[in-house]
Amino acid sequence: MTAHGQFCSVARAHEVLGGRWTLLVVRELLCGSRRFNDIRRGIPRISRTMLSERLQELILVGAINRSEGAHGPEYALTEAGQELAALVGALGTWGQRWLPRQAEGEIVDIEPLLLDMQRRVNFAALPEEPTVIRFEIEGSRPRFMLLKPTEASFCAQNLGFPEPLCVRARMPALVAWWRGDVSFVEAQRLGLAVEGPRALARAFPTWFERYLFAHVAPASRPASELSA
Repeated sequence: MTAHGQFCSVARAHEVLGGRWTLLVVRELLCGSRRFNDIRRGIPRISRTMLSERLQELILVGAINRSEGAHGPEYALTEAGQELAALVGALGTWGQRWLPRQAEGEIVDIEPLLLDMQRRVNFAALPEEPTVIRFEIEGSRPRFMLLKPTEASFCAQNLGFPEPLCVRARMPALVAWWRGDVSFVEAQRLGLAVEGPRALARAFPTWFERYLFAHVAPASRPASELSA
């Protein structure tokens, strides 16, 4: 860790939190991840070595605790770590408002996006019967999301449930809708299709709350243009 040589608390905090991946690790813990592999699932491009280093750094400054769980080590934010929620939220809002959104030119991993969808399920809107959604996203192998009235999960294989819905999409179309760049209707024009029984296909967008910062309009566009 390189010191800035300053008394300023901004500089001192940046020495701890300014490293690559650090705040993404905090984000995953804020989203409920507790185990090493769960954290890495939300940040698939971080190496195991780097994740171990970042976790250890956060433990040393008192932002997280490590404990032994029933299935191995578990990590949880301390009071100091929980206070970082405001910082993560401010970064997310700033990025959503001021950074260009050009889904067509972005390289986005499918795993973190589907994990975010799983976390943002609107359980009250789901059908009573368990429903599997098959995701066939251009350039990626199929993924499956199992939705039940009280839980949601996704994996690389269907464990034997029927698949009444199939989401076929170009990755930019799915990203643009989920992030709030475009409405669902606009995303359909960009190549997002939901195939299956009409009632289920129409209900699909209501099953998710969308991305946490989807409501934040770009600085150059009014929020009214981004309504779903």
